[in-house]
Amino acid sequence: MADDAPTPAHLSKVLDGLAENPALPTGLVRRLVRYRGGFGHVATRADLTLDIIEEILASDHHWLLHSLALNPRMPNNARRRLAAHADPAIRAALAAGARDASRDVYERLVDDPHTQVRTYLAERDDIPAYLLARLATDPDPQVRTTLARWWTQAPETTRRILLTDPVDEVRAAACATYYARSPHPVPPPDLVTGLLADPVTRAGAVRHAILTPQLAAQLAGDPDHQVRRQLAEHPQLPPPVRDLLTDDPSANVRVGIFGRRDTPEPARHRIYEDIQQGERTLTDLLDDDLDDNSLLQQVEDDMALAELRHLRLDWVTADPLPHLSSPYICFRRSAARNPALPADAVIRLLNDDDSGVRTTMATHAPHLVDPATAERIDREFRPEKKTKWRPADILTFPPQTLRRLATDPDPRMRCLAPRDVDLPVELAERLATDPESRVRRAVAEHPHLPVHVRRALLADPDEWVAHATATAPTLPVTEMDQLLTLAGI
Repeated sequence: MADDAPTPAHLSKVLDGLAENPALPTGLVRRLVRYRGGFGHVATRADLTLDIIEEILASDHHWLLHSLALNPRMPNNARRRLAAHADPAIRAALAAGARDASRDVYERLVDDPHTQVRTYLAERDDIPAYLLARLATDPDPQVRTTLARWWTQAPETTRRILLTDPVDEVRAAACATYYARSPHPVPPPDLVTGLLADPVTRAGAVRHAILTPQLAAQLAGDPDHQVRRQLAEHPQLPPPVRDLLTDDPSANVRVGIFGRRDTPEPARHRIYEDIQQGERTLTDLLDDDLDDNSLLQQVEDDMALAELRHLRLDWVTADPLPHLSSPYICFRRSAARNPALPADAVIRLLNDDDSGVRTTMATHAPHLVDPATAERIDREFRPEKKTKWRPADILTFPPQTLRRLATDPDPRMRCLAPRDVDLPVELAERLATDPESRVRRAVAEHPHLPVHVRRALLADPDEWVAHATATAPTLPVTEMDQLLTLAGI
């Protein structure tokens, strides 16, 4: 850096960026290892040499060792030493991060005295099955619960152990309506009756039951609405019980009936209207006068309202054409997931009134989206929850569009301009001084930034802009060297 270059306001964050920079020379990597600020991100690099790894191990610095343990590309000799470290947090990081480790490393972690280490190991699906199976009889129910939730393709002998565990929490995780990984497991047929009789596994067992009229009627009166919801979606549901559940007090259950193929249209429309009319505001949910049961009911009703927009209906996706103009958003979104829609249907859904329908269609047929439509869909994208993803991540924008967006009034659209790798220098400079930090962050790694502009971004008042600038492979080595010197390393 030049002598008159501004000192980064967030030097620690800049050094974190350097740690991620793929162009950081080995000599500077070694210097960065000696830095004792931050969280030791340099130890997660894929290009660590054996002598640098040895230096990290010898340092016994917590965050360097923690990051090294999370590094999936460590040699087994280093892993053995980390598996024997006195700090359980280091060993837990190793259990979470190690990939293709040797058998003896995994065996040591499976027998680790600290619950958290074994719990992280129970979330893995890439270690020998015989070792995971040992966790099914782990003395701590937290470990067994985690294994039941994550190891969905466990051998039948292991699933039986978990499904008959003496602890409710473990059995509930082993026979649930949701798992951490797909495909979901199927319990052995001879256990289903017992699982239905157990209140903690009943909801998860319903989908696997052979549904007689008598069993359906019995489950329809269950006090647990999750049981009734699973019943509402069962393919063997008798029509009389289906009609009964149409008026279930739980909106969650009625959504299950709403999404059935065999639900009569008048009943479907009534459910839709009833749930729409029951929409609550945040103020309603925070009403101090509500008792716990009323509050829970309102939260469930609010979730049902959201589910009416997001419900994925495979039977609609399989036969989409009758539903292109459905009054129900989730029907049109489900139709848009069909990969073989005719061009006129694609165009129709790309112009749908709902942002979710337009976005779903664009993601399933990006090759049919012209630049103008791509820009419109991205510009009008309205996610219903916070996300970094946007339609532009899968749609193609030509350079002329990206350059025009560099001066767009909407900062969100200006963020797209740096995706043009040949963006003219004058536009890159303009974006680097944008009043919106997210725009400056988007351009911070662009290869066409002049040196003096890059220096200014390294000293940006926004720490994430400075961080992104330091990750750029085009950052001159002399600048990298000077940053380390400023940090005293």
